[in-house]
Amino acid sequence: MTDVVLELSARDLVHADLASCGWAGSDHHLARVAEQLERARLGEVDYLAVCAAADIPVAKGGVDYQVKEGVGTLWQLAVHPALQSCGIGAFLVQAAELRIRNRGLRYAELAVEEGNPRARALYERLGYVAYDRQPDSWDEQAPDGSLRRYETVCTLMRKELVQAASVQPGDTA
Repeated sequence: MTDVVLELSARDLVHADLASCGWAGSDHHLARVAEQLERARLGEVDYLAVCAAADIPVAKGGVDYQVKEGVGTLWQLAVHPALQSCGIGAFLVQAAELRIRNRGLRYAELAVEEGNPRARALYERLGYVAYDRQPDSWDEQAPDGSLRRYETVCTLMRKELVQAASVQPGDTA
């Protein structure tokens, strides 16, 4: 058996990418992502796309700088289902952490659903430590197209970022 090596890059997610991100969620979810791209334009968030050679996103996720003072909060992280467990999620998180460090911030935080042990294990391998838990909820699109409220409990995790010696604009994780 031959291993497949993916050459990955991280860049800003753009509106044109949304048409190829149906794997990431419903039309309702992608409409919310489109709204976040406006916040990215204003500098309130970074929204990243991880791409393979064809420059089509295989993972996406955001960093919100407005949630907590001095912290980059990672959210809406997703990897194409067919490519999970290939290191792409780790690459995405590291690219997001680079963006946070580039803003001079020392901490990254995220919330992971308690029913998602694989994601939590990834974050722990990457150095995130649980510090609290809280209920969370959001609207999700049902198969019939209607919206329903999804409720869950999340573990809050934090990582102190070590400042890179020299991070240049345009560097990728």
